Amino acid sequence: MTEIALPTINPTLCNRCNLCVTHCPEDALRMTDQGPAFNHPVTCTYCLDCEGLCPTGAIRAPLTVIWKVQSSIQY
Repeated sequence: MTEIALPTINPTLCNRCNLCVTHCPEDALRMTDQGPAFNHPVTCTYCLDCEGLCPTGAIRAPLTVIWKVQSSIQY
């Protein structure tokens, strides 16, 4: 079974503003009575637009992406 990395949603912090749902480029979220939920989790690309737009901090990304640059220059 493959696990999918998804942002975490804290429904107690959510004010149901719907920004995360309307601005998700992959249509991965939907609004429920309890707050946002992943409608299509496999389409989430982890772009983090939802985290950046959330005015209450209800959506957080549990992972940190670190880019490592390898140089092809040899000394």
